[in-house]
Amino acid sequence: QVQLVESGGGSVQAGKSLTLSCAASGFTYSTYSMGWFRQAPGKEREGVAGIYIWPGFSVTDVADSVKGRFTISQDSAKNTLYLQMNDLKPEDTAVYYCAADSSTRGQLTARVRSGDFTHWGQGTQVTVSI
Repeated sequence: QVQLVESGGGSVQAGKSLTLSCAASGFTYSTYSMGWFRQAPGKEREGVAGIYIWPGFSVTDVADSVKGRFTISQDSAKNTLYLQMNDLKPEDTAVYYCAADSSTRGQLTARVRSGDFTHWGQGTQVTVSI
């Protein structure tokens, strides 16, 4: 059974940084995709970043709304996905979710926008104050 557990959320002031982690278990594919999504109160879920992973190679995509501030990465040895968030803004306040899928089908940008992932974590709250 696949489990995704997010951590690293919290409350910070604008301009600060946070690093989110997503520990994956029961996920043993050599080729797969993962992503970060967020949902603010009263708003639709938004794709933040995604990564396609093949043995020895990966590609990443970051939404325009966070480009230049957020970076997605993963550590295969630790089965962990990361989201480095710098220069946080109040509009980044949301619950952040990690997602994973065994497929690397389609364009990564489209997958991040659509949220077409099979497995989801429970989310971690990020609150950014002025």
